[in-house]
Amino acid sequence: MKLRKVTAASAVVLALAVSVTACGGDKKDDDASGGKKIKIGIKFDQPGLGLQEPDGSYSGFDVDVATYVAKQLGYQPNQIEWVQTKSADRENALQRGDVKFIAATYSITDERKQKVDFAGPYLLAHQDLLVKKDSDITKGTDLNKKKLCSVVGSTSAQNVKKTIAPDANLRPLSGYSECVAGLQSGAVDALTTDDSILAGFAAQDKYKGQFKLAGLKLSNENYGIGVKKGDSATVDKINKALEQMVSDKSWDKAVTDNFGPAQYKNEPAPKIGDIVK
Repeated sequence: MKLRKVTAASAVVLALAVSVTACGGDKKDDDASGGKKIKIGIKFDQPGLGLQEPDGSYSGFDVDVATYVAKQLGYQPNQIEWVQTKSADRENALQRGDVKFIAATYSITDERKQKVDFAGPYLLAHQDLLVKKDSDITKGTDLNKKKLCSVVGSTSAQNVKKTIAPDANLRPLSGYSECVAGLQSGAVDALTTDDSILAGFAAQDKYKGQFKLAGLKLSNENYGIGVKKGDSATVDKINKALEQMVSDKSWDKAVTDNFGPAQYKNEPAPKIGDIVK
């Protein structure tokens, strides 16, 4: 009788184990169909680069690059969780582990390299000015005494004030959309950031014909993919993915798809590790 009780108890334990395993198996299947996620930081307000569309989808060159890289790392598009990372919070987001990597018009600088590691670069952009179509601002020094908008955490406005127009009146705002709205209303006289970003805004239907790029190459901006400091393994994997993207012409397609409507004059795809000063 005692033996039967032990056997019965064992049967119960076994049944429970099978039940738990079955539940675990279901979860594993869920993971295989998209449950495994990778968190990637992008901008949500940059047309042509990183934009959250009204239907909740995401578009832009950075999005296409990040999607390609994620696939090379073993993640399908439905396994990507996009995380908004504003300029001022990119280093913190990586340090906290909020995201695996960031593709968000993230220029590689010596200062930033003290806090994060970079793969790439994957695009060479240039700092420029966006002004109204009838603006008399044609060169950097014209910004003296003018109201110049840029985004909090970006280096663009500081570059202008330090090297070109020391008397420019800086108007930092939280996002590029706010800067463009200020330019449209006359609250600011110019917006400065990378020409790739400016071209995306200028090409939007609601702004088409209102603005122009000044055509100034005020700096070289080497876009890199930010990774948590010390994660060299991920940097190496991303670099291989970027090389593959250029090799199979997916990079060219992404440029055409996202910048073509704005007639953006892009530089050729940079070589990995080739930082243009």
